[in-house]
Amino acid sequence: MAEAKKPGGNETGQRNEGEGNRTAARQYNEAQRRFIKSGKVEEKAREAVEAIEGDERQELERAEAEGKRHIAGEDPKLKR
Repeated sequence: MAEAKKPGGNETGQRNEGEGNRTAARQYNEAQRRFIKSGKVEEKAREAVEAIEGDERQELERAEAEGKRHIAGEDPKLKR
């Protein structure tokens, strides 16, 4: 037995608002307001900086190790 669509909606009952979905924008904006009021903005910003710096450090270490592997395998006769 097929489930009937809700008027103005799709199979999930959500209304298709097209581009510029006002309902989603309103929900997102309200979530942002709640987050700001929570007082955790500075804490989360510091965590983000630490995560980015950690990722950059790891990437530099990987690049350095890769470079060292290439140097170790070079033919000494090529260096004149």
